[in-house]
Amino acid sequence: MADETNGAAANAAQLSLQKVYIKDASFEVPGAPHIFQDANQPQIQLNLSQQVGALADNVYEVVLTITVTCKLAEKTAYLAEVQQAGVFGMQGFDNQNRDMILATYCPNVLFPYARQVVSDLIQNGGFPPFLMQPINFDALYAEQARRRADGTPADA
Repeated sequence: MADETNGAAANAAQLSLQKVYIKDASFEVPGAPHIFQDANQPQIQLNLSQQVGALADNVYEVVLTITVTCKLAEKTAYLAEVQQAGVFGMQGFDNQNRDMILATYCPNVLFPYARQVVSDLIQNGGFPPFLMQPINFDALYAEQARRRADGTPADA
């Protein structure tokens, strides 16, 4: 009985977070210092992307890129971009579940780190605090899967 339990445990799916790090970060204020005197209403644009790369057997790097652009009228007030990365070990998952975890669970792990870096960059750049709202990576993945099934381009 103990051998059966140990055998089942050995075959169980395993996921481990091996490392979290900032792969790249940049912050630009092209119109400083004059932009700080602009009284126009800020318009924020948020872009999000992710990339997955295999590092070794069952080891993957997931990079979550967040770009925040703030414009005042037609002038760029600031541009903040962060590539938050993590190395994840995965064993015992079929391809479909592995892909789903890499596209949903892993970015969910990385998001709080990226949100903090973006917030710090913006505030340290002399602008009011910026708090990104949570992102539903499960819904994004489901939408991408639906578009793939319908044959709709991902950027449509």
